[in-house]
Amino acid sequence: MSLAPVMFISHGSPMYGLAPGIAGQQLNEISGLFDQSSAIVVISPHWMTRGNAITHSREPGILHDFGGFPKALYELTYPAMGQPELAQTIQTLLAQKGVQVHLDPRRSFDHGVWIPLLHLRPEADIPIVQVSLNVDATPEDLVDLGSHLYSLREQGVAIIASGGLTHNLYDIQMKHQKVADYAARFELWVTEQAQKRNLKALQNASVKNPDFKPSHPTPEHYLPLLIAMGATTKEDEFSQLTSPIQHHSISMTSFLWQGTS
Repeated sequence: MSLAPVMFISHGSPMYGLAPGIAGQQLNEISGLFDQSSAIVVISPHWMTRGNAITHSREPGILHDFGGFPKALYELTYPAMGQPELAQTIQTLLAQKGVQVHLDPRRSFDHGVWIPLLHLRPEADIPIVQVSLNVDATPEDLVDLGSHLYSLREQGVAIIASGGLTHNLYDIQMKHQKVADYAARFELWVTEQAQKRNLKALQNASVKNPDFKPSHPTPEHYLPLLIAMGATTKEDEFSQLTSPIQHHSISMTSFLWQGTS
């Protein structure tokens, strides 16, 4: 039986919704890999909570959780349905592992969810359940969370962690030509560790690699990668969706894992 895929998607600026570029094109090109997925679980750094939470609504809607952008960006929609039954399944699954989860019937999908999916599944035809990023979790906890979610892949549920391999908003430049050296080095280093499935290095990136801090002044866009890694195994086929670093310091490179059980 085929396993549903896992992705880590660098979602960049909200303007990604209007200007997909190479990264958006690449997502669209692999859309067919999700044709057999019954649902998608998404983790985004734009929903951070104390403890773990899951969206629990049939029609959650979307959040335009950003400001100062062109009007056209606020007119974008992504009418994907939620799946409360899956949210309850995940709650039960995690409770069996000793992880308590709150079901949130009011939470809508933030832009870390719907903007990349706008390019990956433009038809908005696959139900989505969003899992929050628990600010109290250690890197090891996040890998464990991914491993707890692994069994969902056997049921046809894809897992997407949304974030960014580099995400320094303090060092943005409007032009794309010049890339920050630290961003290029860190993107390459993370890719090498992900290819080797070096979980220890990735869990300890903040102390293992001096480029972590300039690449991530705050870590929330990096941490979803650990959940994605936990949801994979060494049998999965790893591939990289390479896209140029934007605005000097914002990685748009994404990872994909495919496998069979």
